[in-house]
Amino acid sequence: MNEAATLIDLRKSSKEEISEYLVGIGEKPFRAKQIHEWIWKKSATSIDEMTNLSLATRERLKTQFTIRPAKVDKEQKSNDGTIKSALKLHDNHLIESVLIPQDERMTACVSSQVGCSLSCKFCATGYMDRERNLEAAEIYDQVVAVSRQAEQNFDKPLSNIVYMGMGEPLLNYKNVLDSIDRITAPDGLNMSPKRITVSTAGIAKMIKKLADDQVKFNLALSLHAANDEKRNKIMPINESNTLEALREALNYFYKKTGNKITFEYILFYDFNDSLQDAKELYEFWKRVPARINIIEYNPIAEASYKNADADTLDNFTKFLTNKGVNVHVRRSRGKDIDAACGQLANKN
Repeated sequence: MNEAATLIDLRKSSKEEISEYLVGIGEKPFRAKQIHEWIWKKSATSIDEMTNLSLATRERLKTQFTIRPAKVDKEQKSNDGTIKSALKLHDNHLIESVLIPQDERMTACVSSQVGCSLSCKFCATGYMDRERNLEAAEIYDQVVAVSRQAEQNFDKPLSNIVYMGMGEPLLNYKNVLDSIDRITAPDGLNMSPKRITVSTAGIAKMIKKLADDQVKFNLALSLHAANDEKRNKIMPINESNTLEALREALNYFYKKTGNKITFEYILFYDFNDSLQDAKELYEFWKRVPARINIIEYNPIAEASYKNADADTLDNFTKFLTNKGVNVHVRRSRGKDIDAACGQLANKN
């Protein structure tokens, strides 16, 4: 084993652990607070950047600790302004993040796993193997990278974060919540949790755990069909997490937290785009306090699903609107660089 591999990742160490180490080498404990701020507030990627520590202290730290940041390996820009980044992790795995620029907001779409284990039939990531969960710091690094892209390319700050990239966030529960803690903490990036949305394919017991943990961020359910038979076909997770189980968990979440819930519903041609499907979606919506995002499908090579036509989309949406549903059509961004919803698969 090489020496670098035996070093402790500074970002996995608590402020208390760092303080204990510093006291042990004769340093003042307040240095731990400075180090913590360098890591999480100033987003330092090396110990050498910590210039308010003496050179001797930095050199001593480097004998025990390191920082292993996720680094942008490749950047692609779409015709519509969307930027997709492939980030290389310390073990050479690649993940993808996306900046979605709009007039009123700058949104980062971040990944939570290398690959995915859920095998949703319409999603490119679902055709990959799940290699491992991301560390909290690796999720944080994506936010920092995308935030810099927003500033550099559009002269605007990052306004929103969605955990909708590669992987299922609720199967990496602790690291996802730890990353949100660092992103929202006053001694971190200090972002409001109300500007963060975690999207899940639907794991009922983990949705209830979010509620019990009194999280402050918003929740999105990748629904895509409002009857179990159809949802089973495209999302195998539904076989063990039925719509009724999800309805109960979502209501529990809302009752405990009061946080926004969104249903994400991709409209597939001749599969879930009929008025009967719209009625089923409306009936499910009536039993859960949620808003609905209708999403254009982004075809992938691995699957034969197609996007619903414009008239069908219009009729589907009108039906829901006329019933008083808060519904929004989300147009695809970054299709030309495989950065749109469901297309992330590390092709490059």
